[in-house]
Amino acid sequence: MAKTSKEIEQEFINGLKTETGKDLKSWLSNITKSGIEKRNDIIKWLKTEHNFGHMNANLLMGIYANDGKPVYSSEQNLLDNQFEKYQEMRPLFEELQNAILKWDNSADFVTKKTYVSVTKKREFAAINIKKGELRLGMDLGDRPFDQLVQKSKLTGPMPRISHMVIIHEISDLTKQVFDLLETSKIRVN
Repeated sequence: MAKTSKEIEQEFINGLKTETGKDLKSWLSNITKSGIEKRNDIIKWLKTEHNFGHMNANLLMGIYANDGKPVYSSEQNLLDNQFEKYQEMRPLFEELQNAILKWDNSADFVTKKTYVSVTKKREFAAINIKKGELRLGMDLGDRPFDQLVQKSKLTGPMPRISHMVIIHEISDLTKQVFDLLETSKIRVN
């Protein structure tokens, strides 16, 4: 089974001193002392000046940008961060989540950094929280796009989440949308 983002991040933190000779607190202090402010410039500095691999440089930068706290330590914090700019979308998200669970009570919701994954054995749908809408992404193969089903513009999930339906209100969650979710679930499981 693949490691979760939380497990990867924790292994990175735990191995930092062994791998680099400095612990997390020292690295965070070094970034501050460097005077570099832009995210990409810090990542470049970590890679070129300190021999960090791309993933580890990004992990350290993420922790630095998160006020020195692990990014993936709490799914609730990850979800709260997604609602930071769009608090008005939380009730609709909760209604969508409840409707999906009513349709399939064994579906799991796994909060990622930029989206919420809907899984059975594997991810079959994903939700992005945007201003005024929820984007419900699915794997619908080569199904043509139309007025209901658009090309996916979700941030985060794998490219196989190829289609999306926009949810502005709970009444947008029609039988047709659940039929699409079923198709997606069958395709990936």
